[in-house]
Amino acid sequence: MQAPLSEAKINRLKKQAAAASICLAITLTLIKTAGVIFSGSLSVLSSMIDSLADLFASSVTFLAIRVSTQPADFTHRYGHGKAESLSALLQAAFITGSGLFVVYDGISRFFHPQPLPQTDFAILIMGISLVLTLCLIAFQSYVGARTHSQAIKADAAHYSVDVITNISIIATLVVVKLFNISWFDTLTAFLISAYLLFNAYKLAQNAVSVLMDKELSDDIRTEITKTILSCEHILGMHDLRTHDLGGSYMIELHLELDGKLDLETAHRYTDNVELKLKELYPNAQIIIHQDPAGLRESRLDDELSGCCHLER
Repeated sequence: MQAPLSEAKINRLKKQAAAASICLAITLTLIKTAGVIFSGSLSVLSSMIDSLADLFASSVTFLAIRVSTQPADFTHRYGHGKAESLSALLQAAFITGSGLFVVYDGISRFFHPQPLPQTDFAILIMGISLVLTLCLIAFQSYVGARTHSQAIKADAAHYSVDVITNISIIATLVVVKLFNISWFDTLTAFLISAYLLFNAYKLAQNAVSVLMDKELSDDIRTEITKTILSCEHILGMHDLRTHDLGGSYMIELHLELDGKLDLETAHRYTDNVELKLKELYPNAQIIIHQDPAGLRESRLDDELSGCCHLER
């Protein structure tokens, strides 16, 4: 297991990944534009529009990361991490528009087929794009795994789609070149557009989940619970609430301790729990309320399960 990164290192990696994404998006947009001009391929055009969308999305991601890495202040006491989710939502909207544009152009070409000159040049362009994209994905995947940045993961998802589309476009151009089936190019563009629209839906779904404070995964909640209950002097816990702040976690819970403990001792035991959780999630924000074990009261856990035990 790799050691957790400091907040400064995390912020630096995220900015580097975002900058690399912008540089690649500019490069791919330019070379694919040349490919469209010389080949007239709709599938290459769809890929060029996707790269243009990536350029827009990567720019938004870079700005979002600059905002999200700002420390908490008096008006944003949980920090600014959800700016990344807003950027992912905006990216999804832009990708949707791009996909619909390609569908519209594809419908037009079905009624008015166009020949594809210079397929060799287009194949070369898409091959270069594929290699460059794979290099960026490798770097972004590393950064996403180490920083848990939703914006970087969303950006890597865009380029993962590009890998599939680049391979399919190369195969399509080869088919068109060998068998002169021009409509196959349009069909591939339709399939790419459908995949773009599906990817946009998934990005939007994940972003909305964070913005709506959806609970963290069952695996993470289970790990949190096991860690807490493994600490000494802890008799139980309840009302665990978690959500993603945009790359860092918010953890709230009620901790059950011996009701006869003095406040200083109870505070020390609680601090130990917090330290254990910080070892797992160094950038987490943690709020713990202490309860005497065995106290009967109205609890969130009971309300969610359909029953409510009032204090006696």
